[in-house]
Amino acid sequence: MQTLAKMFKSNIRQYGMILALILITLLFQILTDGILLKSLNITNLILQNSYILVLAIGMLLVIITGNIDLSVGSVAAFVGAVSAIMMVDMKMPFILALVISLVIGAIVGAWQGFWVAYVKIPSFIVTLAGMLLFRGLTMIVLQGQSIAPFPKAFQKISSGFLPDLSAGSKLHLLTIIIGIVLSLLFVWKEWKDRRTQKKYNFEVMPEGLFAAKLIAIVAVINVFTYVLATYEGIPNILILLFVLVVIYTFVMNRTVMGRHIYALGGSEKAAKLSGVKTKQVTFWVFVNMGVLAALSGLVFAARLNAATPKAGVNFELDAIAACFIGGASATGGIGTVIGAMIGGLVMGVMNNGMSLVGLGIDWQQGIKGLVLLLAVGFDIYNKSKTN
Repeated sequence: MQTLAKMFKSNIRQYGMILALILITLLFQILTDGILLKSLNITNLILQNSYILVLAIGMLLVIITGNIDLSVGSVAAFVGAVSAIMMVDMKMPFILALVISLVIGAIVGAWQGFWVAYVKIPSFIVTLAGMLLFRGLTMIVLQGQSIAPFPKAFQKISSGFLPDLSAGSKLHLLTIIIGIVLSLLFVWKEWKDRRTQKKYNFEVMPEGLFAAKLIAIVAVINVFTYVLATYEGIPNILILLFVLVVIYTFVMNRTVMGRHIYALGGSEKAAKLSGVKTKQVTFWVFVNMGVLAALSGLVFAARLNAATPKAGVNFELDAIAACFIGGASATGGIGTVIGAMIGGLVMGVMNNGMSLVGLGIDWQQGIKGLVLLLAVGFDIYNKSKTN
């Protein structure tokens, strides 16, 4: 019990949010009479929150550096509008349109990164201006009207599922197999990491707790994939999210760039004295944010099957909330990709659960605001205790 308490205390942000997600899920599962965790609703939950989770990954990096980006919703709407012009009006092949859209996102990120990193204008001001600018450009591009429909192949980004191995089966067999493979890979990675830690005499989790952790996570993976397998299987967008989480987790934990981003957020002066090119790091973090905002806009447009002037409204607030609820520090230097995903899921489950029980949008907004305030207050309280 002492070891368990020590582990929880040293990882209070991550474990606290996981516990909060479990409790919120159980609460709404009871209040909705079991509807929340039905296969159809879980699939809808993934599809409804996918574009926010994509944004949350990029926003996390921005927040870790001590900045903020208020323009991502408008950038997502603008890129969605431009992609509609290319695919619907100009009949451009959707792969080419996707590449051009992501390049546009990178250019937008470079534009804003230049003002923040090299001109030293606060990111709040630059991205607030960007929010207004790209919202206006979206209106101009669309001329106040929606453009639809997108090509079927493009729509499958958000509405498609992995094909099954056999037709006519009640269970999506490929999804079951993927769950088993992921479980084996997870167990192998955890065992390998534990062996490495023991080799260098690092403190490791007791064998009993380690085994319990493995069993619990493997059970969650397989129950999750089984539930998906009883409907249509794994959505395409979930594969995209999984790839992004793996890539960005690796970059932030195992690369020089990731260490530089954390160093910059911890103390810009100290990072500069240590040889970190702080201006370049800030610039490329905003370029990355622009690309992921563009990707989010494409995912949303594919799900809606239309580019609309009102797309992307409040996306930035949901992405920022997901990061802070997931354990990112308001002062920079702290946060994880997994934490941002958990924060996004907390927001998504709350939105979905409150809608299922019939709470109006006014109550939903108020409750989400309180949760965000409590999450940031919890972070400040922990920092004051540590100091």
